[in-house]
Parts: sequence; structure tokens; C-alpha cells
Amino acid sequence: MTQAENPSTYASGPTGGSSASKLSIKEKVGYSLGDAASNLFFQTFILFLPIFYTDIFGLPAAAMGTMFLVTRIWDAVNDPIMGMIADRTRSRWGKFRPYIIALAPLLFVGGVLTFTTPDYGTVGKIVFAYLTYTLLMMIYTAVNVPYSALMGVLTPNSLERASASQYRFVAAFVGQMIVSGATLYLVGYFGRGNERVGWQWTMGAFGILAAVLLAITFFT
Repeated sequence: MTQAENPSTYASGPTGGSSASKLSIKEKVGYSLGDAASNLFFQTFILFLPIFYTDIFGLPAAAMGTMFLVTRIWDAVNDPIMGMIADRTRSRWGKFRPYIIALAPLLFVGGVLTFTTPDYGTVGKIVFAYLTYTLLMMIYTAVNVPYSALMGVLTPNSLERASASQYRFVAAFVGQMIVSGATLYLVGYFGRGNERVGWQWTMGAFGILAAVLLAITFFT
């Protein structure tokens, strides 16, 4: 376990932590990049996933709405379960960091599968969408819950945690801008007129970028 994930190693000071608990700019930037990675997926879910499912994938709107409702209910159960699993994890890298690096490749795979359009009938597409989207959301949760929890053990210094949160906010905004500004261009670039291929490759590109950013978060 690293010192950053073992708060008991710090001596408390007047600001809520000792001078040893001060975070470097490298650590703050490194931590914040995890939020940029998460937003490459989260913002895509918000801005483009409904359009993809109805216009490209060919999912009936009613079926899509029901699927989103079911997955949100499952998320309400899955989130605290993942939190308990992470909190009970013991490793040389602490409780939370292993999930950030180990599951990053699966986030890439889940993103590509979710934005893959199979040549199935309506029922087959509904089943495929349920399986792939639920899988992606579970992987996203398994990365994002430990990442968010990492903030609480970076340092006992409340001022430094507040500063790290500001870096995180900026990085999240950058992730949002990448998605809103580049997604449709990348779909056209990769697809060359085939939007099915374009979406698949675009999510692959976002997945690779997210994996790189999460690796930086892990190592810094």
C-alpha cells in the first residue's frame, strides 16, 4: 500500500494534514486525468448513445427507454457493491488504484462492443444491447467508484483535496469538450460513409485514450 492510500501514516497539522501530505502538481494533474477518461464515456452516453441506438443501431425507442431504466436500477445496486469490494481490497498498490489500471482495457472492449451494430433482428438487437450496455456500465462503475474513492485517501489535508478537486473539474471539462467537439468528426473520418464502422472505431479511439489517461493516473 502506498503512503497516499494509507492516511494513518500522516501526522495531523493545523490545516488537517502535515506538510508531508501536500500534493505535487504532478500528482494533482495525474489524478485529474482519471476524470477526463471517465468523461470520454460518460459524456458519450449522455450526448450520443440514444441517437446511436435509435438511428444507427436500429433499436425501438420504447425498448431503449426500458433498457436505460433497467440499467439505472441495476446501477443503484451495483455501485455500493463495488464500493464494498474496493474497500475490502488489499494490495501493494492500496485499495483503489488496482481497479483503475486493471479494468482500463476492459473499458475499451466494453465501449467497442456497445457501439457495435450486429446484423440481427429486432429481438436479437435488443438482447445484444442489454448485454453489452449492462457490461459496459458495470465496467465503468468498477473503474469510476474506486477512482472517486481515491480522492479521500490521497491526503488528509482538506485544502489539498480541495485543490485536487479543482484540477479534476478542469480535466472533466476537457473530456467533455473532446466528446462534444470530436465525436461526429471521428465517426465520419473512420466510417467514410459507414456510420456503423465509424461509431465502432470512434469508441475504440476513446477507449484507447481513456486507458492511457487511467494508466497515468495509476502511476502518478
